Amino acid sequence: MIKRTLYFGNPVYLSLKDRQLVVKLPEVEKNDALSASLKAYAAKTVPVEDIGVVLLDHQQITVTHALLDALTENNCAVITCNSSHLPAGLLLPLEGNSLQQERYADQIQASLPLKKQLWQQTVVAKIRNQARVLEFVLKEEPRSMLLWAEKVKSGDSENLEARAAAYYWSRLFPDIPDFVRDREGEYPNNLLNYGYAILRAIIARALVASGLLPTLGIHHHNRYNAYCLADDVMEPYRPYVDKLVIATMEKYPSETELSGIVKRELLTIPVLDVTMEGLRRPLMVAASQTAASLYKCYSGELRKVVYPIME
Repeated sequence: MIKRTLYFGNPVYLSLKDRQLVVKLPEVEKNDALSASLKAYAAKTVPVEDIGVVLLDHQQITVTHALLDALTENNCAVITCNSSHLPAGLLLPLEGNSLQQERYADQIQASLPLKKQLWQQTVVAKIRNQARVLEFVLKEEPRSMLLWAEKVKSGDSENLEARAAAYYWSRLFPDIPDFVRDREGEYPNNLLNYGYAILRAIIARALVASGLLPTLGIHHHNRYNAYCLADDVMEPYRPYVDKLVIATMEKYPSETELSGIVKRELLTIPVLDVTMEGLRRPLMVAASQTAASLYKCYSGELRKVVYPIME
C-alpha cells in the first residue's frame, strides 16, 4: 500500500487517539460557544499506519509526544520546517528492522572495493537519468552525458559525476542561461531544495526500514551529516525531482516563491511514477526496493543496487 504524505501549513493541534492521527483547529478548540460534540465532529483523523511522511510547516503547530512515538514506531518520516518554510529537521525511528544489529554489521564491514562498485553503479544511474531529463528539455539526446555514463570507473575515480553535473545544470533551464545550482541561489533553487528535502526523507525512511544506518555512506563522508547514505542513494532519484520542478515552473510561471500551490505540486514526489526492473511503481515504493537491494549487496546476496530508470 502507498503510504500517505501529510502536509500541515497552518496552526493545528496534532494528537493521537485509537491509533489515529487527530487534527484539531485552534479556532475551533478555543471557541467556548461550541459544544464538545461539535468540536469532536470538526476534528479530522487519519490512521497512523497509512502515513509515510508528515511535513510540519508552521511555527504554531502543536504535536503530542504520543503521536510522535506512534509515527516513529510505524516508520514515518517527520519533517520540520524553519521560519523560512524550508525543511530543516528530520525525525526517523532508531529501530526500523527486526534484524537491525545483523544488518548494521554487514553494512559496517562492507569492503572498500564493494563501496567503490556501489558508487560506480549509483553515478551511472544518476547520469543516465539526468541525460533523460536533459533530452526531455532540449528535445535532443545528450550524447556526451551518455558517453560519460559508459566510462564511469569503480569509485568514479575520474569524477565524471561532477563533469556531467556541470554540463547538466548549465543546460537544464534554457530560459535561465546564467543558472547556477546553489542551495542559497536564486529561483528555482528554492524549488529544488524543497523537493530534494522531501526526497531525502523518503530515502532515509526506506534505508531505516531495511535496517541500514543512514549515517554511514557509500561515498559521502561528512562528520556533520547524519544522512550520508541517504545522500548517496538519492542521487539517481534527483532527476525525477528536477523534472517535476520543470513541470511546475511551466505550469505556474509566476510562482517563483514556495507558495502553497508550488508546495502542493512538490508534495507529489512520493507518488511519482518511476520504472524499475521493467515495472512502474510509485517513487516511495521504488525507494524501499532500492534500499532492500542495497542491503543484499552488503550481505553478498546481490552484486548490483536496483535503481529506477527514467523513461
